Amino acid sequence: MASGSDRNPIIIGGLPSQVPDFDPEETQEWLDSLDAAVDERGRERARYLMLRLIERAREKRVAVPEMRSTDYVNTIATKDEPFFPGNEEIERKILNATRWNAAVMVSRAQRPGIGVGGHIATFASSASLYDVGFNHFFRGKDGGDGGDQIFFQGHASPGIYARAFLLDRLSEQRLDAFRQEKSKAPYGLSSYPHPRLMPDFWEFPTVSMGLGPLGAIFQARMNRYMEARGIADTSASHVWAFLGDGEMDEPESLGQLSIAAREGLDNLTFVVNCNLQRLDGPVRGNGKIIQELESQFRGAGWNVIKLVWDRSWDPLLAQDRDGVLVNRLNTTPDGQFQTYATETGSYIRDHFFGDDHRLRAMVEGMTDAQILHLGRGGHDHKKIFAAFSAAKAHAGQPTVILAQTVKGWTLGPNFEGRNATHQMKKLTVGDLKGFRDRLHLPISDKELEDGAPPYYHPGRNSEEIQYMHDRRKGLGGYVPTRVVRAKPLQLPEEKTYASVKKGSGQQSIATTMAFVRLLKDLMRDKEIGKRFVLIAPDEYRTFGMDSFFPSAKIYNPLGQQYESVDRDLLLAYKESPTGQMLHDGISEAGCTASLIAAGSAYATHGEPLIPVYVFYSMFGFQRTGDQFWQMADQLARGFVLGATAGRTTLTGEGLQHADGHSQLLASTNPGCVAYDPAYGFEIAHIVQDGLRRMYGPDAEDVFYYLTVYNEPIQHPAEPANVDVDGIIKGVHRFSEGTSGSIPAQILASGVAVPWALEAQRILAADWDVRADVWSATSWNELRREAVEVERHNLLHPEEEQRVPYVTRKLSGSEGPFVAVSDWMRSVPDQIARWVPGTYQSLGADGFGFADTRGAARRFFHIDAQSIVVAVLTELAREGKVDRSVLKQAIDRYQLLEVAAADPGAAGGDA
Repeated sequence: MASGSDRNPIIIGGLPSQVPDFDPEETQEWLDSLDAAVDERGRERARYLMLRLIERAREKRVAVPEMRSTDYVNTIATKDEPFFPGNEEIERKILNATRWNAAVMVSRAQRPGIGVGGHIATFASSASLYDVGFNHFFRGKDGGDGGDQIFFQGHASPGIYARAFLLDRLSEQRLDAFRQEKSKAPYGLSSYPHPRLMPDFWEFPTVSMGLGPLGAIFQARMNRYMEARGIADTSASHVWAFLGDGEMDEPESLGQLSIAAREGLDNLTFVVNCNLQRLDGPVRGNGKIIQELESQFRGAGWNVIKLVWDRSWDPLLAQDRDGVLVNRLNTTPDGQFQTYATETGSYIRDHFFGDDHRLRAMVEGMTDAQILHLGRGGHDHKKIFAAFSAAKAHAGQPTVILAQTVKGWTLGPNFEGRNATHQMKKLTVGDLKGFRDRLHLPISDKELEDGAPPYYHPGRNSEEIQYMHDRRKGLGGYVPTRVVRAKPLQLPEEKTYASVKKGSGQQSIATTMAFVRLLKDLMRDKEIGKRFVLIAPDEYRTFGMDSFFPSAKIYNPLGQQYESVDRDLLLAYKESPTGQMLHDGISEAGCTASLIAAGSAYATHGEPLIPVYVFYSMFGFQRTGDQFWQMADQLARGFVLGATAGRTTLTGEGLQHADGHSQLLASTNPGCVAYDPAYGFEIAHIVQDGLRRMYGPDAEDVFYYLTVYNEPIQHPAEPANVDVDGIIKGVHRFSEGTSGSIPAQILASGVAVPWALEAQRILAADWDVRADVWSATSWNELRREAVEVERHNLLHPEEEQRVPYVTRKLSGSEGPFVAVSDWMRSVPDQIARWVPGTYQSLGADGFGFADTRGAARRFFHIDAQSIVVAVLTELAREGKVDRSVLKQAIDRYQLLEVAAADPGAAGGDA
């Protein structure tokens, strides 16, 4: 036995290495006891004793380091499993009917002439997990609250439809319209959970891998936020996220685990369906994905429940006195377990149990059939119930349940555990017969041989169906169900917008600050002020929003348990359990998840929130564009602010911050209403219209995207005859040319409007050109309306042909049209087809770079002087000026010399 002095002094794994030993004799007694246990009873017994000591230490609240992973067995001991309150026989019959209908629905959708397919194997593996949840845990919304929020695994949707069919929520006609949403309208079923396509059924879109777990975490956090602020009682709501083990490889799946642990979100449970298989093969062929995930979740501070084996393993594990079976389970890689799932009982006897006489002795009394049916925990209702109950009862931490299953379970040997099972969409007659027999369903061979296989329903008055209805009635209604109970908000009066409409006077401010000033006034409103949810990724100060810290405060469920370093300042950093501002750190993905959860609260909890998410515009539609699609899919509402927008306004930061394309990306999202305003009064009207459209009497399922800038400019007061309709629809004439004899038109958006006004002045003074300047507040909305007009005209040739708004608005304006913005040319080019005249656009195409604003604009040829030359070029093309003036203008303004440009305004973070 090694003495204490002979031991390695460097202790790793979270154990003390610098703490002094105040009682070496007592320490030695403990060490000697351990050594004696090893010598007399063996390492396995000593290991067991150590694990029990750690367990007892935690019970006594003695802080001990977490183990990264535990044995490859169930976390909940058999003796600790609670009484199962359900009727297993009835639930088995329900599950069999559900399994059959899910598989048949997909198979029928793959019939000749349709061939839209679907996925069978994912639900087959997770069916029992869902069934226990439906029968015993998932709360509905009939009680008037939000119930539970359930993020269903996308590929499992056929099983959810199949259960709804048994409950008469969906008809056979609807099942046969799976993945035929338009051709079988209004009966079509979406491929995956999709609230926009099925707004009364699904709540959360989850099939974009990784966004389900991310969304679930921030939904659970939003529930706590709403309760803390007194907006809704969400105390009974639990968030369940059903995920796949392969899906956990997505960085979004694991990237935000820490916030759930840090804020103690024990209202959140992840259920990871560990069928050990992704689309093409094993998730970890040479490793163990459950062990890997356990260590990751434990390290992040989550409560981990492993649900690995079903009850048939209990007698074997009870015999394992020397730990040889546990050791074999620990050391067998997942790829081999997948092989066992496809092999015979004799193969398992020989290869798993056969090379150790102690293991072989354990199964001597078992038949090959019994060995073959040693099952996985994710298919055992009693074990699942125990895991779900423990998750709901656990306090202080979020919980993850790692449930081992077999992909394609019960579908037969051609499906179960096969590498190709994810892509298998059709069952042969032989498969169907074997499947039917395994499920003990009263369906004849003739029914399977003649045409499409039939759906199965045990009858509306059967005990199975009555059991299902009773269980759902006891749990508060049917799930999934999306209900919109929110009432329209009483919107602010006109005077709320007055200060911003007055302009900035002699002060130069960025459009970001103009928006912040308006937001401050809106948050003072007695009716809707408390409903604003401010969200930013560690950038509130950059956007001039630190002024909200003292009043709105930053949400932190633990409050502020330290003295802020800037506590003596007027705008000190202040955290509060009832704070209104969400400060999610440097995580645009986390912030966007908060945005979605807040923006859909009107449906989830019947209480509308008005999220305002402000971020570096380069890190929005480019970095988290998939989540903005998720936002549109989830019918979420709110304001998204792409601050520091444009390719040349933040040029000191360089390429990675130079956004010249997010407006183009925004145009691809049908749920996004995008604007690029130039002045405060435009922002006021856009925000007012957004509040009306999203929160008024006829609320629409859209969200507003405003690009705002950090460049200080003087904001004019709202013109007396302001064209509000033009601002909202996308273009209004801001400045009519008053001098010069040759007419022209300049269209500009955002920060480019001041350049256009300077070009207007130069054209009149130097070239006798009278140019009107138009502010194009939304290139995207102009295009969207024009496309819809053309679509109508295409399909209704017998009716009077409509004219797009942009065409009508610009008609009668003489001269060529030149468009300019701080975006790539593709943004203003969206409307080229409908402009009634010669059209040219200028834009910041290419990579951004670090330099002065003036130099960058000269380089991209979008500055005032470049606009002048562009207008002259178009006039020359029309024969209204001589072409010789073009070279004169280029030389005069030194357009080929970047260094000759005026550097422009400096600074202006907000």
